[in-house]
Amino acid sequence: MRLRGLCAAVAVLVLLGGVAGAETPAAPGYHLLKKLPIGGEGGWDYLTLDAAAHRLYLSRSTHVLVIDTRSGAPVGEIADTPGVHGVALAPGTEMGYTSNGRAGTATMFDVRTLKAMMQVTVGKGPDAIVYDPASKRVFTFNGGSHDTTAIDAATGKVAGTVPLGGRPEFAAADGRGHIYVAIENTSEVVDLDSHKLAVLARWPLAPGEEPTGVAIDTAHRRLFIGCHNKLMVVMNADTGRVVTTLPIGAGVDATAFDPATGLAFASCGDGTLTVVRETSPDAFSVAETVATQRGARTMALDPATHTVFLAAAEFGPPPSPTPGRPHPWPSIVPGSFVVLVVGR
Repeated sequence: MRLRGLCAAVAVLVLLGGVAGAETPAAPGYHLLKKLPIGGEGGWDYLTLDAAAHRLYLSRSTHVLVIDTRSGAPVGEIADTPGVHGVALAPGTEMGYTSNGRAGTATMFDVRTLKAMMQVTVGKGPDAIVYDPASKRVFTFNGGSHDTTAIDAATGKVAGTVPLGGRPEFAAADGRGHIYVAIENTSEVVDLDSHKLAVLARWPLAPGEEPTGVAIDTAHRRLFIGCHNKLMVVMNADTGRVVTTLPIGAGVDATAFDPATGLAFASCGDGTLTVVRETSPDAFSVAETVATQRGARTMALDPATHTVFLAAAEFGPPPSPTPGRPHPWPSIVPGSFVVLVVGR
């Protein structure tokens, strides 16, 4: 009995020692590296990065400002883009497109000169915009008309329009002919065939609500969807199964995935950047939460340097409520617009 008791005690000590000695993966170590003072007037929305050219496209309400990511110096601008939300670049065509929410158009521009080439009429209230390399089309996601417009990236010709059954927010293409669209008001993801211009599936995001940002791990077929009930939903891109959910900050508007590091990001307007670690296609955890700046809800990831760029500004007091705007946005302090550079 004593021998068996001694062996059991040793076994327990070995087990406890193994648990105590198990190493928790170190935090990635993301932090604010610097702020690039940009200034100028107007709000902002999506950021788009051209990593090879070291250019960052910043939507600024009526125009798109382009800066050098290394210095923060202005490169130029794309003018006359009323209510611009986002920019999509089409590699191989030397063309890019903006989504102009107030005008219901997409501006086709030359990425070398930033000169506007033509205006393409799309649906009502185009918001997000994505380039799909499989079909070589640009898609605008039209919040007002609840549909998406497909544009031939090389010519600017509209290929078709697809009803989405709800208000689209952001989307991500997998490079195989599927585009995954977050539908905000129905809390769903739509699987869209980019060649046939047809909806293949609709998948509920529960417990996620009001999705915004979408990013994809194409190798492991996982979607990362930021939701306004402070959750990141990880979804199987082939079946629509919700793999897991993770806590994030308030006011998320963008997500990103870095395939080299296996890290996913959610940028939130409450001034936090949630970093999620993927240890396997079915295992995820919050690796760290990085302090950014209030309002830094959109971002762009540089996969070469693993740097994250976010936009923010200082805010003044909100204006007085009116019948049409019971909860008006606070005013932006003139000249306070900055780009935050977050890295390791």
